[in-house]
Amino acid sequence: MTHKLTYFDFAGSRGEECRLAFCLAGEAFEDHRIEMKQWPEIKPSTPFGALPMLEIEGEGLLAQSNAILTWIGRRYGVLPKDEFEAARHLAVMEACEELRGKVNPTSSLKDESEKKAAREALASGYLQEWGRQMNAQVKGPYLGGTNPSVADIKIYMILGWFKRGGLDYISPQIFDQLGQLNGVYDAMHAHPAIQSWQNR
Repeated sequence: MTHKLTYFDFAGSRGEECRLAFCLAGEAFEDHRIEMKQWPEIKPSTPFGALPMLEIEGEGLLAQSNAILTWIGRRYGVLPKDEFEAARHLAVMEACEELRGKVNPTSSLKDESEKKAAREALASGYLQEWGRQMNAQVKGPYLGGTNPSVADIKIYMILGWFKRGGLDYISPQIFDQLGQLNGVYDAMHAHPAIQSWQNR
């Protein structure tokens, strides 16, 4: 059984998280990548007008990245079985999406001084608090302890977004002083399944 994951043809954001989740689980999947020019044609066929989208053989279409990650996690054992611990992992995943919801709108600001002010405000306020709160959630080396989960992938992707330095006016080192949180990034980056996918 091979499930079909559809996302844009780049190694970032929500679609890459879902790809990495399949890799972490050791499960094969169809990596269906589309070009931006194809999106208007495909969009009406998606459940919520957005990607990623997962076609689950024998069941149907599933959208929204956290829902896809949760399905993969529960189906293939990369989400804790304990109900409270699983819910805690899902809360962390939601917190990662909330961060995106705060940062992403600044990318559409046309006035450079306005963008600078908005991102510097995030860097000195919201992102500092987010980092402290997330750091406190991590047991180490992974979020839940010794076993990686789909929530660790979410953290890994979010931290990588900043570490690559692609967000003007926000330091790539903004979270570097948070040892537990950075430990998740380091552990995921060194994980054989992640390395295998990224070095393929």
